[in-house]
Amino acid sequence: MQTDTRHIRRTLLPELEKHLAAPEITLLVGPRQAGKTTLLKQMEATLKADGRKTLWLNLDFEEDNRHFVSQAALLQRIRLELGTGGGVVFIDEIQRKADAGLFLKGIYDQGLPYKFVVSGSGSIELKEKINESLAGRKRMFELMPVSFREFADFRTEYRYTDRLHDFFTIETGKTEQLFQEYLAYGGYPRVILAETSHDKLLAINEIYRSYIEKDIALLLRVEKTDSFSNLVKVLASQTGKLVNSSELANTLGVSLPTIKNYLWYLEKTYIVRKVTPYFTNIRKEIAKAPVYYFCDIGLRNFAMGLFARSVESDLGFVFQNLVNNLLYEKFPYGDTSIHYWRTKDKAEVDFIIKQGMNITPVEVKYREMKKPEMQRSFRGFLERYHPAKAFIVNRSYSEVNIAGDTKILWMPWWEIMFR
Repeated sequence: MQTDTRHIRRTLLPELEKHLAAPEITLLVGPRQAGKTTLLKQMEATLKADGRKTLWLNLDFEEDNRHFVSQAALLQRIRLELGTGGGVVFIDEIQRKADAGLFLKGIYDQGLPYKFVVSGSGSIELKEKINESLAGRKRMFELMPVSFREFADFRTEYRYTDRLHDFFTIETGKTEQLFQEYLAYGGYPRVILAETSHDKLLAINEIYRSYIEKDIALLLRVEKTDSFSNLVKVLASQTGKLVNSSELANTLGVSLPTIKNYLWYLEKTYIVRKVTPYFTNIRKEIAKAPVYYFCDIGLRNFAMGLFARSVESDLGFVFQNLVNNLLYEKFPYGDTSIHYWRTKDKAEVDFIIKQGMNITPVEVKYREMKKPEMQRSFRGFLERYHPAKAFIVNRSYSEVNIAGDTKILWMPWWEIMFR
């Protein structure tokens, strides 16, 4: 399917535009090259079209960077461009500024008539220190790589924006094409926009190398990042499987504290998500080893050496990774947590959605289903916990059944986006 536009619409944009009316700093964070600058440029263009005054500053540019030597110097530049009547100041790549949180706090607390929209890659400084320094003075938004919904909307030229559910239901063949493309290449905008498979490979290679050689080398203050890169590759090969930090340390020949440090960095820089176990009886259920999934499937495939290539034995775990990402998109806030379940006798359920006291098990099956099958492990969870609802996510099969106290729904994976 061809598209006549190079513009990928992001569902976060309306939220960001709405927050322009709020006095707090709008802080946009996310992984390198997820599309943050593009999104802010769209906001700036809309403001200019409405006759609003704006100023764009990028700390990657030396000419702009020199205005950040002090708060007074920056305000001098802002007043020169916008005057004293107000305007919107966009600051990109804020992670380049040392003590950025305190720097912005000092400006914000002066009560000036300027709205600040600030963005930067997912560095530890940005997520931890700025977050703390600007408590009560900002709202943080996270922009992840393009979701499948955004991808499908783009690929279908926005003809079905409000009817994607109908499109997926009726156009099963085209949906399958989009599904396979997304499972192969992931959601980084540069990769999606690249015309050929070779160009997509070059794009993901640059994204990966830039992350390892710039972000990680800077954060870890080391020149050789081989151990870190090898850890990413090992995690990619263990997607959806229990991860033992001690075994990782032995495999990579580094200390256990180093492995734990690296895993923490991988989470904080939006490369992986950690899924922890759900348990109520610590004696019967494993309560330590986590499972990791990648925030972008394309990056995971690249680390595996399987970018744009399929290995049958791997597809189930890639599919599981996709479902994990869909669940996090569905439940982005802290009132809901996602876990997995596994007992010492190896009964397991892929995902447990916990909302307050309510739990919902989700089992993932990549293969085509023809009838309402249920694994013994899944049935065992239902008998033990009696959840009100349970889901078995698969490629295309739909069915509803009752088992004891539980309503069980077999559903196609894309239904997650609409429930």
